[in-house]
Amino acid sequence: MKITQSPSFARSIKKLHSNQKKSLDRAVKTIAKNPAIGEEKVGDLAGIAIYKFKINNLEWLIAYRVITKKEIKLLVAGPHENFYRDLKRGL
Repeated sequence: MKITQSPSFARSIKKLHSNQKKSLDRAVKTIAKNPAIGEEKVGDLAGIAIYKFKINNLEWLIAYRVITKKEIKLLVAGPHENFYRDLKRGL
């Protein structure tokens, strides 16, 4: 499985501590094993899936797009607060 990341995803993970990055890595591995695990969005976010997970008892989300059966592009990661606003702005 080829996993690519957008520049905004790379910027958001730079700010994380090592234990937070481990939680994020587990979430990305889960997505890579089963890309259909995320919730598909509709409307102006059609084609984007959202996967929810916890970092230090705080709900985080990863937005990703399945390009092909063997390629996933990670778009944005962050806490739920203002997540969808930032996602729409980045598209």
